[in-house]
Amino acid sequence: MSTNDSPEESGSGSASEPAGQPPRDVPPQDVPKKDEPKKDEPAPPVQQSAPAAQPEETGRQRLAAGLWPPRVSRAQLIVALLLFVLGLGLAIQVRSNSDSSALRGARQEDLVRILDELDGRTKRLEEEKQALEDQRKELESSSNQAEEARRQTVEKERQLGILAGTVAAQGPGITLKITDPTGQVQSDQLLDTLQELRAAGAEAIQINGVRIVAGSYFSDENGGVAIDGKKITQPYEFKVIGKPQDLEPALNIPGGVVQTLEKEQATVAVTRSAKIVVDALRAAKQPDYARSSS
Repeated sequence: MSTNDSPEESGSGSASEPAGQPPRDVPPQDVPKKDEPKKDEPAPPVQQSAPAAQPEETGRQRLAAGLWPPRVSRAQLIVALLLFVLGLGLAIQVRSNSDSSALRGARQEDLVRILDELDGRTKRLEEEKQALEDQRKELESSSNQAEEARRQTVEKERQLGILAGTVAAQGPGITLKITDPTGQVQSDQLLDTLQELRAAGAEAIQINGVRIVAGSYFSDENGGVAIDGKKITQPYEFKVIGKPQDLEPALNIPGGVVQTLEKEQATVAVTRSAKIVVDALRAAKQPDYARSSS
């Protein structure tokens, strides 16, 4: 060891140690990591991921969500029931008004004809009711009820024979004669005339020698009209038994049979008579299968 070396030099470290290195006996200082925050600095806030954006609901979706599931209170149920009853009443009223709209648009002559037919039917029903009540009283008051019942049965058979055309009939009524020189009157117009007479209370009818019954039908033929397959030619003559005071006005009402036929250049003549004879007969048909149950 050289005498020139001083203690300071020896204390500072050996010459063999590289320069710039800390002494071995000095503990190394903590070197902060690159990403580690310092102790005195606050930690940066943790960034949370934003929630995914919800799709905006449409107006229909919001309406559906508000209506279902339903939240109905007792008061709402009562109001709904009252509205249902009110709507049902209005529907019935509208339907009844629509049914009567056909009469509202009818002509005055059509209304007069309908009213006249209704009055005639009402009178006939009242007369029939009175006749049935008289028959009941006779049966109850008769000493020999069996004989009275037999008499009424015979009378009923005669009436049914007149209606079926198997028995001749006579009584007050009218004669209707239709002259058609141009040949314009067809079967449907004769059928309308027949229906008008029946509605006015006709009880027995024959046309040109053909007895009219419930099953009679009309058809057009060359140069004329056929009734139940039997051809008849004009002039068409109706012999009708019934109340003349009802039959003739029913034909002459405005817009009725007479005016309709006259529009077809036909001539119509109606004559009242105290005695009309309907003597055209129909053969009684024997039923093949039906038998009396008594």
